[in-house]
Amino acid sequence: MVHGLKLVQPHFEAVWERRKPFEVRKNDRDYNVGDELALNEYDPEAQSYGERTAIRTITYILDDTDYVKEGYVILGIA
Repeated sequence: MVHGLKLVQPHFEAVWERRKPFEVRKNDRDYNVGDELALNEYDPEAQSYGERTAIRTITYILDDTDYVKEGYVILGIA
């Protein structure tokens, strides 16, 4: 499964440069280890997409409410 998602700066740049190996997301999709994230560079002020897309694979899902706000997940990505 491929999940197409918007990602704004500076978070997109950190993922693009592989300095940010995780994503915090609302758990409103059926995320699974092995799924891919198509993280699309997005400018909310211009309401437009940039030219870059970072493709990352979900390697880990943390959804323990002792560590993550209820309804959210931290996705390990590589």
